[in-house]
Amino acid sequence: MTEVTGRYLIPAIKKLPGLVSYYAGVAPDGSVVHVSVWESDEHARQMSRLKEIIVDARQDAERAGVTLTPIVNHPVEWTV
Repeated sequence: MTEVTGRYLIPAIKKLPGLVSYYAGVAPDGSVVHVSVWESDEHARQMSRLKEIIVDARQDAERAGVTLTPIVNHPVEWTV
């Protein structure tokens, strides 16, 4: 599923202003995590409004039997 969704998510996410970095990982058990770093909270909130995520990826995930959890924004407390 991540290969299919990556085809349209990567270009859409790259167009968003304020993106610092974006990572998608898949564990051997099939669980998936996406982590992104943004210049501001407002930039991060764009993900909750991105059609390719809230419509397209959700539909692809549901067809694959995957349950999506809501996007959660966490302020950075510290870095290494």
